Amino acid sequence: MKKIIKKWKKTLSMFLILIMMVSLVACGGSGNETSSSESTEESTEKVESSNEEAESESTEEMTNEEIIVKAAEEGKVGNWGLGNEYEVQALLTKYGCGTDFLSQDFTMDGFDDDSITLASAMTYNELGLVKNDYEGGYGYGDSIGIIDMNDEGVAMLEDNIFTTREFATNNPNTVKAFIYASLKGWEYACENPEEAAEIVYKYGSSVSSEHQLYMAKEVKKLVETDTRGNEVKDYGIMDEEAMAQTLKLAQTYIKLDDSTAAERLANMTLDDIRDTQYWEAANLSKDISEIGTPEKTSVKLQLKWLPQAQFMGYYVALDKGYYEEVGLDVEIIPGGGDIAETTAVNNGTVDFGVTWVSNLISANAAGMDLLQVAQVYQRSGLVLVYKKDNFMKD
Repeated sequence: MKKIIKKWKKTLSMFLILIMMVSLVACGGSGNETSSSESTEESTEKVESSNEEAESESTEEMTNEEIIVKAAEEGKVGNWGLGNEYEVQALLTKYGCGTDFLSQDFTMDGFDDDSITLASAMTYNELGLVKNDYEGGYGYGDSIGIIDMNDEGVAMLEDNIFTTREFATNNPNTVKAFIYASLKGWEYACENPEEAAEIVYKYGSSVSSEHQLYMAKEVKKLVETDTRGNEVKDYGIMDEEAMAQTLKLAQTYIKLDDSTAAERLANMTLDDIRDTQYWEAANLSKDISEIGTPEKTSVKLQLKWLPQAQFMGYYVALDKGYYEEVGLDVEIIPGGGDIAETTAVNNGTVDFGVTWVSNLISANAAGMDLLQVAQVYQRSGLVLVYKKDNFMKD
């Protein structure tokens, strides 16, 4: 509607200019033709300049705070509620809003039809579908804007590598070998995202090849850049500041009905969820011989979701033979559906898993004894996406 009104105003202005020109010609004698023409041109320029200024003022975008408050007041903030709703709730709290949100499905149809005007999106997945016009895409291009959790100071860490504390204690060389080979796979994948996307696609990709490539390039950013925008040189490092922020936000926004679990969560420290010694040993090793012989050679890795470039480092490590080089026979188990990666690792169905740090925190608060041994993603991949036209100042 705003665009129609602007167009109508511009048309009316041009019509008035034509009337002025006719009037000037009719009233002016032959001696005033030049001055009348000049006067008309000046008038035209002034009117057009005025229109441009008015249009510029009326198309100014709202600030992040204004966007968040408006969407929250309208009840149109969306999230999946699978563990990264805590970032959204922290963001809403930051700007004095309630923490309620709409339940968002795994498509972006709600964003498309405006039933959700501020929708959750992972930079490497849903954001690409919203922006691009390839298979499955919505093709909005540059007409959308994003609010980044890292920039807003409410980022929580996502994909990590974890096992049980018991497994790590009994199989330290296996853990170090798995970290060593996996991070070697991640390094290669980030250096060669095009090839990594092809490898994941070969192993049964859940998305199109075009979207897979988009995902690989975006995941690379999450692995090689921290929450403060700095370059990360050590793959898998457990950044103390980012870990502490994740735990603090989890303790603030995770709600547990069981009083014992709630107390355990409130008193939790980083040492209750992670141990850096295995990563440090793997990271400092210059060659495979320094890792030691794995105690258990046949292991399984449970992914958090279906095969896609979100997990490209593990598929590259498998495809390039990096696991085999350290004496491991690794089977990668896709996630999705009713599969809970924390439960699968805890009950011994698999040996390693990929999960978000907030999920591991919840699991340990509930009584599990899971242990993070490497942090693959160094920044949050969650953004809130919106259509710019929906958030313009009047």
